[in-house]
Amino acid sequence: MIAIYARVSTEDQLKGYSIEGQIEDCERLIGTKEYLVYKDEGITGEIINRPELMRLQREIESGLITRVVCYDPDRLSRKLSVQLLLTEHFQKYNVELQFVKHEYKADAEGNLFFQVRGAFSEFDKAKIKHNTMTGRYRKAKNGLVVKNGNLYGYSYDKANNTYVINEKEAAIIEMMFESYTTNRFKGINGLANHLTEIGAPTKKGAKVWHRQVVRQILMNEAYTGTYIQNRWDTVGDYVKRQSGEKVERGKMRPEEEWIISNIPAIISKEQFDYAQQLLEQGKRRHTKLGKHNYLLSGLVRCGQCGNTMPGKRRLSHGKDYFIYTCQKNTAGAKSKGCGKQMSENKLNTFVWDNLLEFFNNPDKINEFTDDETPKYIEDETKHLETEIQKTKKGRKRLFQLVTSSEDDDLDLEEIKEEIRNLQLKEKELTIKYNQLTDELKVDKIKEPSQLALGKAIEVYLENRTQEFSFEEKQHLIRMIVKEVTVVDSETVNIQLF
Repeated sequence: MIAIYARVSTEDQLKGYSIEGQIEDCERLIGTKEYLVYKDEGITGEIINRPELMRLQREIESGLITRVVCYDPDRLSRKLSVQLLLTEHFQKYNVELQFVKHEYKADAEGNLFFQVRGAFSEFDKAKIKHNTMTGRYRKAKNGLVVKNGNLYGYSYDKANNTYVINEKEAAIIEMMFESYTTNRFKGINGLANHLTEIGAPTKKGAKVWHRQVVRQILMNEAYTGTYIQNRWDTVGDYVKRQSGEKVERGKMRPEEEWIISNIPAIISKEQFDYAQQLLEQGKRRHTKLGKHNYLLSGLVRCGQCGNTMPGKRRLSHGKDYFIYTCQKNTAGAKSKGCGKQMSENKLNTFVWDNLLEFFNNPDKINEFTDDETPKYIEDETKHLETEIQKTKKGRKRLFQLVTSSEDDDLDLEEIKEEIRNLQLKEKELTIKYNQLTDELKVDKIKEPSQLALGKAIEVYLENRTQEFSFEEKQHLIRMIVKEVTVVDSETVNIQLF
């Protein structure tokens, strides 16, 4: 039985290649309509485990196929090693191989010509790929958007290689950032549920919004007008995905390789930055409600050990009373805490009274700026400095041992491995140390967000003529307070966004 094998990749489809055209040309060559067709559409020729090609090989092995006709060798594959594997398999089962665009002979001279042609085909594909990538890179460097990433809030202008604002979707983006930065809903889940309830369409027209999609939008700096290209390293992912291999997601290129293009902004940089701060604290700020609701849930931290201070119930003389404590009794807790605790009522009153003072006298903002570095950060910085010095001294001792020892039984490979381990440890510790010191520098120069302050004051002024409910107090506090640090029973620092 005669088999016709045809293939087009995604790139070939874009260039106008067709499966039907290949089959027609193969049919003219064989001169009969008695044949079986095996066709792989939208699949790269770099892999061998293509569905129809694998079926063809199984039916060759069963004896059903005795002759294979293909339009061109590069339809079998553009990769020489794959071509040679296939032709070897055909020869093993005495299957004749023919091409429309190339005369193939299964002798020494024919194999040599076939291999040379295959090598040129592989080189040609690599060159096309290189030129395509280079062309896209140059366009991106010139400020153009080279690929439609289906960015919600925008439509892709193919003629000018850029994004233009999609007014309908942009209104949803504005609402999402406004709602999230004013704590209108309970976290990302609440926002996603609201979008689903009001029937806001997703980019693909789906009716349900998932929390991960909402998070990705809130974290995307493109909405401030800064669109980053060449950020992700996806080289080889397409082939791996088609061959069934696991693809490593999130491989980021070095920042110096990123290309930044300007597109129309939908939100301000300040609102975006405020949203990022809220996202960082999202898990703490939106914990599940228990039997007793704590006004400052997820916001309190111990100024001595650095542990968070969740609310806890205690029993005294048969009555419940509630506290914030840094003590952790759960299995696997990174730190058990130093045991500091403070009355819930006392801390709630202190924070609310101070915020009322601020809302009525906004010029006192400097009183909420904490210039002191928390003790737990100082302790962690000192610990890292000590550990870095230890690793340096350890490496120095090992170097001295190698250079000064006359012991022939000394295991040099083992010592070298230990030196490498110490170098790796020192590098990891140094990265952590630099991250910590960089954060401290940013905190010292960062001023409270005028956007957050303005929104909170606006909400307060609208409702100050009435008594604030628990929910209203908590809403206001979460809009403006980043963290409450309890140093001791009389010293509490309130850090604003």
